[in-house]
Amino acid sequence: MERLQKVIAHAGVASRRKAEQLIAEGHVKVNGKVVKELGLKVSSSDRVEVDGIPVEREEPVYILLYKPRGVISSVTDEKGRKVVTDLLPQIKERVYPVGRLDFDTSGLLLMTNDGEFANLLMHPKNEVEKVYVAKIKGIPAREKLKSLERGVRLEDGKTAPARVKVLSIDKQKNTAIVELVIHEGRNRQVRRMLEAIGHPVMKLKRERYGFLTLQGLSAGDARELTAHEVKQLRTLASSAGKKKNS
Repeated sequence: MERLQKVIAHAGVASRRKAEQLIAEGHVKVNGKVVKELGLKVSSSDRVEVDGIPVEREEPVYILLYKPRGVISSVTDEKGRKVVTDLLPQIKERVYPVGRLDFDTSGLLLMTNDGEFANLLMHPKNEVEKVYVAKIKGIPAREKLKSLERGVRLEDGKTAPARVKVLSIDKQKNTAIVELVIHEGRNRQVRRMLEAIGHPVMKLKRERYGFLTLQGLSAGDARELTAHEVKQLRTLASSAGKKKNS
């Protein structure tokens, strides 16, 4: 038996909060009857509908994917380009990305059909750390790196403080490789941050998400998260959110 809002969220229909709103507003039926009780528990034999459409019950799936460059972080693309679900033909459930990586960015991307889990990880207050490695044009001065650590002004507002370090420099080619640790998830954020200090990105890869890494995977590979890893991610995100609110 599971709470009704959790069943709806697991099916990918909506986040748990949105599912609660749908229930309260009378959009949900169980076995043909409208229910507005948030604490109601349902079994696998109960028929759940949202606005008359049956909710397909799926087991929750949690995938760690090493996204290659040149793949869209979506489940469909109107231009017919390759999308991340094309890399997971063995996964029968309707999974979708947790956040996104740009078309030209490679690295660690989580995929799931658990709306509640995805919403927990993506919520800005929960501050799950993401580690990126970027090859950039030019060799950044220390003061420019400090500006990233303080937060830089972008068109959609100032970024939260980041952690930055230079991993290597190539004076002949006038390039550098830097590591950037952020917890926000704005569109093309790392690229825009580095452009803002005058060092455009030539190549970008997300190497870590929370405690998860790409160890043992090549570009295009994927693996299922263990139950322990899923639990750790929930705890990590929830504890970060509580700290921020305290």
